Amino acid sequence: MLKNEDLTARIIEAAIEPHKELGPGLLEGVYEGCLCRELADRNLPFELQKELPILYKGSELDAGFRLDIVV
Repeated sequence: MLKNEDLTARIIEAAIEPHKELGPGLLEGVYEGCLCRELADRNLPFELQKELPILYKGSELDAGFRLDIVV
């Protein structure tokens, strides 16, 4: 099991790599796809477009929120 600091460092490295390789100015989807590739190459499990319900006064509401990537 990785320590939080080690996991964080690996995620940050994975996130920086597409920008170093491709540079700025591309669409978000391009960087997202590259980041997923980097995470997979580093054997870091992740989920795409994970729904995030909102809890309000004990009830779960579907507000349409989605997290781009959850590692």
